[in-house]
Amino acid sequence: MQKTNWYVITGAPCSGKTVVISALEQLGYPVIHEVARTYIDEELKRGKSIVQIKADILSFERHILYKKVEIEKSLSKDATVFLDRAVPDSIGYYILEGLSPDEPIKKSKQTRYKKIFLFERLRFEKDAVRSEDDKIAAELNRILKESYQMLGYEIISVPLLSINDRVDFILKCL
Repeated sequence: MQKTNWYVITGAPCSGKTVVISALEQLGYPVIHEVARTYIDEELKRGKSIVQIKADILSFERHILYKKVEIEKSLSKDATVFLDRAVPDSIGYYILEGLSPDEPIKKSKQTRYKKIFLFERLRFEKDAVRSEDDKIAAELNRILKESYQMLGYEIISVPLLSINDRVDFILKCL
């Protein structure tokens, strides 16, 4: 297992992860943006619908899982990096979709992250990329927490605060 100096920001869709990752990036921290959102945005620009993109859910989830693995393999284990979701998030998504989580569990055991920050949920807002609804988002939040705990991580809960206060909260926990 590879120990890293990487910090994971996770939580349900619409919990403020992306805006905080962007704020950390503006402060000069290296960040990895959410793989699934990037992939979906690219496919939408190519003219596909969200239904088409997720038509084969196993292929979709595998693509996201292996892209995260590829990105993480390219990072220096000693660098301080913030990740908007990490490989273990795929465990939660596999479970949510009714898929066996064996593959992402196996991949998740290859890397050890420094700390895991789980964002408390904000009011859910639908957009072109989100296929979830509020009920599914709440369930996913619970599953994500359990996925990281199953891997032996202590979860740091990030409360509902302003963007700047969330960034300060995270930086004080480093």
